[in-house]
Amino acid sequence: MQLSAPSHPRASRLALAAALLLASPLAAQKAPPPPQVDDATATAIANAALEAAPVFDGHNDAPGQLRQRYDNQINAFDFTDTMDEHDHVGGDDGAMHTDLLRLKKGKVGAQFWSVYVPHNANEAAAVQQTIEQIDVTKRLIARNPDTMRYALTADQVETAMREGKVASLLGMEGGYSIGSSLAVLRQFHAMGARYMTLTHNSNIPWADAATDNPKHGGLTAFGMDVVREMNRLGMLVDLSHVSEDTMMDALDVAKAPVIFSHSGARAVTPHPRNVPDSVLARLPENGGVVMVVALPRFIDEDIRQWDAKRAGELARLKVVHLGNPDAATKAMDAWLAANPEPKASIKDVADHIMHIREVAGIEHIGIGGDYDGMPIGPVGMEDVSGYPALFTELARRGLSQAELELIASRNILRVMRAAEAYAASVAGEPPIETLITPPAKAE
Repeated sequence: MQLSAPSHPRASRLALAAALLLASPLAAQKAPPPPQVDDATATAIANAALEAAPVFDGHNDAPGQLRQRYDNQINAFDFTDTMDEHDHVGGDDGAMHTDLLRLKKGKVGAQFWSVYVPHNANEAAAVQQTIEQIDVTKRLIARNPDTMRYALTADQVETAMREGKVASLLGMEGGYSIGSSLAVLRQFHAMGARYMTLTHNSNIPWADAATDNPKHGGLTAFGMDVVREMNRLGMLVDLSHVSEDTMMDALDVAKAPVIFSHSGARAVTPHPRNVPDSVLARLPENGGVVMVVALPRFIDEDIRQWDAKRAGELARLKVVHLGNPDAATKAMDAWLAANPEPKASIKDVADHIMHIREVAGIEHIGIGGDYDGMPIGPVGMEDVSGYPALFTELARRGLSQAELELIASRNILRVMRAAEAYAASVAGEPPIETLITPPAKAE
């Protein structure tokens, strides 16, 4: 299909994305869903798939829990069973979502541990805190040598899986952690970070976030150099949390497959944290994967709408009971009792996976739960032990064992290998030396 080129570069690539959607067989004739199977057959297919290809999860915030709950003092911390005396999972006083027993029950064979720190305009502080999170995560892995194995490459991941260990990798979340310095980025890669989410919830000096008002219109020139340097290093570019324009800019620049470490499909749930079809349509060309998230507010539209109603009611009650906060609180409690929060389910997660399969293809799907980074997961997938139930649901919807293996870990392993291969192909190129703001010259 030949298109006349729009005058604006961003308009040009949006037109390209639209053309990809229109030109695809799915746009002309949507593929029929696979035939459904009975529960016993679905369970057998899911079990066989996860035995052959254990889950490689793209995002787990357990390191953040170590900081919040234990101030990173873990010499006496036992990661075997973090339920302790808690009678439930999630919430401010609940058990963690993750421990070694539940990772095993969940058939998790590899995990990107998020060395996330909260957004900080003081980037130097964010750099230090990220180093601290790398330190505590490495110490956690080293404390559990019988069950966890530190990994840097796809080959090391597969070796750990074969030996029955949880291959453990580091993923940075939030580009402010590099202090707007490519030198710091390179050193984090040397410390073991194998992906970086370009933003978190807020814009940073060189990239727009999905949940902030646009400032840069995507990536700045420096932001594009960040992507180029990550590709040169073999570090995966993670586009969860970024704006659609930032996604598009990164795809324009990237020479290796990108990932979305924990996102859903925006066509299923129109939350800005999810990936629009315009971007999904470009993934086959790029080779990247969307690692589907389990966070209820990202996967269930009823919850999103309930949040809006709750916010509206809270604002209304503050006006109605102006000067009487106790009355406003009592009225809000009554509203909550009469309007309980909806619950997400395993079927919601599966809906996002099936949509991405339709638009981008089975080769572009992974799993990125976001456990220990949310209050609680969907019903039936409250913590990391719930992955077999998700894969049973997908098998029930007709996905084959081979397709489930791709989703579980084979797709993300392919992406890692592609990033490693690109880095090897440009190993002779010098580091990029761009500064975000050139220093003022002394007069």
